[in-house]
Amino acid sequence: MLRRRVQGLLTGTLIATNVIGALVVVGLAALLMPAPGMSGELIRVTAIAVPVYVVSAVVVGALWGTRGALRTLRWAAEGRTPTDEERASSLRVPLRLTLVQAVLWGIATVVFGVLAALVQPRVVLTELLVVAFAGVVVCAIAYLAGEFILRPYAALALSGTVPARPLSGGVNLRMLLFWCLGTGVPVAGLVVTAVLAWARGDVSTTKLAISVIALGLVVLVFGLLVTVFTARAVVNPIRSVQHALGRVRAGDFTVEIPVYDGTELGLLQAGFNGMAVGLAERERLRDLFGRHVGEDVASEAMRTSAELGGTVRTVSVLFVDLIGSTALAASRPPEEVVGLLNRFFAVVVDEVDRNHGLVNKFVGDAALAIFGAPVRLEDHATLALSAGRAIARRLAAEVPECPAGIGVATGEVVAGNVGDPRRFEYTVIGDPVNEAARLTELAKNVEARLLASWTAIESAAEAEASRWKATEDVTLRGRSQPTTLATPVADSQPL
Repeated sequence: MLRRRVQGLLTGTLIATNVIGALVVVGLAALLMPAPGMSGELIRVTAIAVPVYVVSAVVVGALWGTRGALRTLRWAAEGRTPTDEERASSLRVPLRLTLVQAVLWGIATVVFGVLAALVQPRVVLTELLVVAFAGVVVCAIAYLAGEFILRPYAALALSGTVPARPLSGGVNLRMLLFWCLGTGVPVAGLVVTAVLAWARGDVSTTKLAISVIALGLVVLVFGLLVTVFTARAVVNPIRSVQHALGRVRAGDFTVEIPVYDGTELGLLQAGFNGMAVGLAERERLRDLFGRHVGEDVASEAMRTSAELGGTVRTVSVLFVDLIGSTALAASRPPEEVVGLLNRFFAVVVDEVDRNHGLVNKFVGDAALAIFGAPVRLEDHATLALSAGRAIARRLAAEVPECPAGIGVATGEVVAGNVGDPRRFEYTVIGDPVNEAARLTELAKNVEARLLASWTAIESAAEAEASRWKATEDVTLRGRSQPTTLATPVADSQPL
């Protein structure tokens, strides 16, 4: 379908451009001949010869240019990726089509020059000027139209590749070519017309004025046409990048620009696609990093240098440990155990996140959460105690198969990176961590499944502290000083 469409468009463009060229030849020949008596016969010959030549040129151009272009683009019809040589040749097809037109109109210039020499020798230079100017018009239109029509093939050729350099000439060369076609050659035609009129000396002022006005109008219209197409050729790729940048700014990293330009503008489009792929990969790594270590830790790691060591912080620690995990694993299939653990941890993560804490690590069937690091929290004890009560309530209601002990402690820790420069993790080390773990062991044997140190209760806001009561003093394993235990008041709800 694409091949037929392109072939039809190329053939139609070839016919249209040659017809335009023929009209330019006939019109300018009628205006620029020195005198009716001397030029009438030549004009009649031109009026006959031009259509004959145009038809011949269309037939030859269709066989030579269009078929040659489609042979070059055969890789697309075969549905395969082009080689580097085929890619470069495909991007040069518009230039080849233009060269075909240049050859045909170069021959036309010689043919009509010979006819002028045979019929009216004095107007040979004028006739050459007229045909050459029409040839320039045809070549310019052919190049611009060919580049536009073959844009789908250019996009296919450049898909998935980032050339190291422009494959079809640079923007500078394109702009220089368009200046020559749209300004240089037409203005040169005006100058030559004036010189010929001055050299012959038999051209009236009126005739010269008409000739200059006609050529000037052609220059204005043709120059405007070339400028418009040039602007579109430059602006359209830039607009595609601008639009895609807006989508990336909005968070859409899947955007991809069709690369259809073989100049630096195409390299810009391809470079943007490469950048978007890199950003998507970076965002994916950032998301995975955040899921593994927590978004706050990930943000802190990207904001600061990744070094071993840490700082002293006063934080609250929440430890959750599943009860009877060994028996659970022995009595159920592994897939079912994993499903239960995921439901269990989903409750823990949900409530810790809701209270602005960080689930620092999962240790088998246990989880360690921190409140107050790496992001400082003024009310970390309040939030940790509230999260502990919410987790205990939800586990009993939503995952009764997974009872767990929960311990909450508050105190000073060292929060930072621990390990080796090649592999480390963010964690907290200090007495509150050990205290929370020991409280979790005791909590497995109390009805509420939740215990906290009285230090954490004293550090919490009054509204939260009022939901707890002291029970007894216990010297926890591995500690020399007794810890006053606290348990939530019955029927207390999370803040």
